[in-house]
Amino acid sequence: MWTAILVAALGCYALKLAGLSLPPRVLAHPVVARVADLIPVALLAALVAVQVWSEGGTLTMDARTAGLGFAVVALLLRAPFLVVVVGAALTAALLRLL
Repeated sequence: MWTAILVAALGCYALKLAGLSLPPRVLAHPVVARVADLIPVALLAALVAVQVWSEGGTLTMDARTAGLGFAVVALLLRAPFLVVVVGAALTAALLRLL
C-alpha cells in the first residue's frame, strides 16, 4: 500500500513540475487557457455522473436522478445554493420513501 502511495505522490509531483517547466508562451496560448478552464468542470461532471448513476458497477436510475434534476432546474432558476442542496436532498429522500 505504501508503495502505491509513494508512486502516486511522485506522479503528482512530476506532473506539477512538468506544468511549472512549460514555457510561458505555451501557457499564454488561448486554447491552452480555455482547456485549463474547462478541465475542472469536466472532472466535476464526471464525478457527479458516477455518483448519481452507478451502483455496484452497473448503471442505475433511481431517486438520485430526480434529485439531480431538481438541482439542475433550481440552478437554472438561480436559486440560492442552500435551496439547491436541501431541495435535491428532499426530492431524493421523498422519492425513496415511495
